[in-house]
Amino acid sequence: MTREGALILMIAIAVILLGLMAWAWWRRSRRDATPLTVAVLPADAEIRACFDGMYVATTREGEPLQRLAAPGLAFRSKAVIVVADAGVALQMPGQTDTVLPAERIVAVTQATLAIDRVVERGGLVRVTWRTDPGATVDTYLRARDASAAILADSIRPLIPTPPTGPTA
Repeated sequence: MTREGALILMIAIAVILLGLMAWAWWRRSRRDATPLTVAVLPADAEIRACFDGMYVATTREGEPLQRLAAPGLAFRSKAVIVVADAGVALQMPGQTDTVLPAERIVAVTQATLAIDRVVERGGLVRVTWRTDPGATVDTYLRARDASAAILADSIRPLIPTPPTGPTA
């Protein structure tokens, strides 16, 4: 095979691989096209804490390597994480705010890895919450100006407590 033939073959393989990657992302985007939340932080919401940080990813619950390509949550981004009595708002540049409503938050824990990020032990905050379509997902956050424990501890009080009734 000549050098030119080998070059054409390598370019063809690269184009095919790029095409397959684009096709896979397009399919994932179509699968996850339904917005996960349409909530807006109420104007009268009491802000409890505010953190500079990173939005890392949103994945299916318990599957930290399966990123969801949902609108507003498809890509890692710098974020201001606002913890209010009504929920957790993610203010990311160039996007409308994404709010994880307090009544839908199921759990808050610390994690070490998510799709494309591995950090020190417990360096990420994993917020497990129910979406509008009814699925449960994990959203990973990383505080830049505070420890993950402080961020997690500020979100935990938002988890609804189950109603307690009289015992028989």
